[in-house]
Amino acid sequence: MKPLIPLMVIALCGADVSLQAQTPTKGKQIIDQVVQALGGDAFLQMKTRVSSGRVYTFFHDRTSGADVARIFTSYDSAPPAKGLAIRERQLLGKKQDYSVLFLNDQAFDVTFRGARPVPDDSWERYERTTTNDVLYILRFRRNEPALQYEYVGNQVYLSTHVEVVDIIDHEGHAVRVSIDHNTMLPVRATFDWLDPLTRQRFDEVTDFSKWRNVGDGVMWPFTIERQRNGYKVFQMFADRMEVNQPLPAGIFDLPAGAKVLKKVN
Repeated sequence: MKPLIPLMVIALCGADVSLQAQTPTKGKQIIDQVVQALGGDAFLQMKTRVSSGRVYTFFHDRTSGADVARIFTSYDSAPPAKGLAIRERQLLGKKQDYSVLFLNDQAFDVTFRGARPVPDDSWERYERTTTNDVLYILRFRRNEPALQYEYVGNQVYLSTHVEVVDIIDHEGHAVRVSIDHNTMLPVRATFDWLDPLTRQRFDEVTDFSKWRNVGDGVMWPFTIERQRNGYKVFQMFADRMEVNQPLPAGIFDLPAGAKVLKKVN
């Protein structure tokens, strides 16, 4: 008769492996806490958001544009087969006579002259920034197959105790998120990417601050700043924000009779 002990050991080891597989990693546990801090189900089921404030763009840390902005955002119930799961209309200027319309898979600059599709590199930059935005990841991508959450450790960032987690997708792309240990809200997110043509590597950084309850228990940052390779490229300072309110009819349509202009790349 064969000894029973090895079989018992194998059975126990198998149970232990199964238990470990079902136990969330520390990184996943922290991310779950972040989702709850953002509003839990209210955040995950958010349908619309309207923001107003001022936006600034920069070139080599010098202001290259500044505008009053009113931004209408709609969130899809699930990611589409192609493109992003959000649509956005950015009305710019005091008269709001210029806008940028971001649809799921294309975008337009809209002026009194007509609607011009944005250059390919501009769309690719918007799509890349959105896809790697930690708020977008937690809203739409957190249950992607093979998405991993690796706990890096705790650090001090600008006198704030933060927990650091890497979110890694099935292609190995990673977004590193620094999370305020006390509020469990993101304070910084970073990722890098390689330009396939120039082979230059770019480091993208987004800082979040001045978090507020914008309705239904959803938390959102009123100040967002982005940097690329150490240079400031974008800032938004919101002064008003609300969620889940009806949006104006046709806000994501091109103006009636608008001429569609030729794309310039």
